[in-house]
Amino acid sequence: MPELRFGAQDVRLLEDRIVWSGHFSMRRLTLQHRRFAGGWSDPLVRELFERGDAVAVLPYDPVTDTLVMIEQFRPGAIRGDDSPWMLELIAGVVGAGERDEDVAHREAMEEAACELAELVPIATVFPSAGACTEQVRLFCGRVTRAAIGGLHGLQEEGEDILVHSITRTDALQLLAENRIPNGHTLIALQWLHIHGATLRERWG
Repeated sequence: MPELRFGAQDVRLLEDRIVWSGHFSMRRLTLQHRRFAGGWSDPLVRELFERGDAVAVLPYDPVTDTLVMIEQFRPGAIRGDDSPWMLELIAGVVGAGERDEDVAHREAMEEAACELAELVPIATVFPSAGACTEQVRLFCGRVTRAAIGGLHGLQEEGEDILVHSITRTDALQLLAENRIPNGHTLIALQWLHIHGATLRERWG
C-alpha cells in the first residue's frame, strides 16, 4: 500500500490574505511545495473558497430498512435543463467550539425534526481540495423519529427543505442510475451498501 511522500512541512506559505468576504470568503495564497523529482516548485498563486467545515449525517432505521433524506435547492447545480434540487444527507456547518456529534444532532432536528439515537463515523472528505478548504465529516445515525413529508429549515438562512423516507433498496437504485450527483451523499450510500448488514445486526 503506497504511503504519502510529503506532509505539511513540505509546503512554504509565502502569503495568505483575504480577498473577498461576504456570505462566504475567498483567500489568495502564494506558496511553494516540494516536487516529486526534487527541489521546490516555483511560487504558485491560488485562490481558495473558504466556507468552513461541515458535518453530514445519513439517518437510517434498521428496523424498516429506510433512510431519511432531504431535498433542497442548490444554486451551484444550475446547469442547463438539469434540476438544481438535490436529494441529500442532512448537513450543516460546524461552529466555533462545536463537536461534530452536536452538529449532527442539531442539524437533524432543524432540517427534518429527526432524532438520532447513535452515530457511527463513515469518512472524512474534502469535496474539492483543489479550490476549497471545506472538510466534511460524514456519519450514519440511527433514527428514532423523523417528520417525513414535512417542510423544514431556517427561514433566516433561506432554507426550504422537504423530508423524504426512502428504502435502502430504492436509494441504492438511485445510486446505480447516477441520480445522486451530490458527492458526500454518494459516499455515504456506498458506505451503507458495504456495511448495511453489519449495521442492521448491531442496531437490530
